[in-house]
Amino acid sequence: MTTQQPVLNEHHKQEFPPMHTAEHILNGTMVKMFGCQRAVGAHVERTKSKLDYDFQRALTPLEIAQVEARVNAVIAADLPVTCTYATQAEVASRFDLGRLPEGATQAVRIVSVGDYDHCLCAGTHVEHTAQIGHFRISSTRYAAGRLRIVFRLDR
Repeated sequence: MTTQQPVLNEHHKQEFPPMHTAEHILNGTMVKMFGCQRAVGAHVERTKSKLDYDFQRALTPLEIAQVEARVNAVIAADLPVTCTYATQAEVASRFDLGRLPEGATQAVRIVSVGDYDHCLCAGTHVEHTAQIGHFRISSTRYAAGRLRIVFRLDR
């Protein structure tokens, strides 16, 4: 792996870096707390965002509070957000390459939020988690094996 940026696929989205980085932390939190996979669907915007998970039930009010608290603890820890680069072959055992777009380059970028979360991503992020602001789950909904979490950032 290297920290030098190779040629990657062009990224066509323009994310709001604090919200996009919060998405990474929420995904890492869901994986750690519930053993689920990362979100299967995402809609990330400046004012509110939503992530959809393959899940077997609704979250309880206590679990929602625990997820919020854990995400906010990671944010408050002021972890560095860094990027490294590797080939698909080098990371095939660590990441789901099936989520890459069709025709993806062999080079991939790994975004790390401290030691808390690591994933393949081409988006834009903050430099440190303390730049995100306060994370808040504004609603959740469960139907037919899909859990939706809607969240906002209070800055």
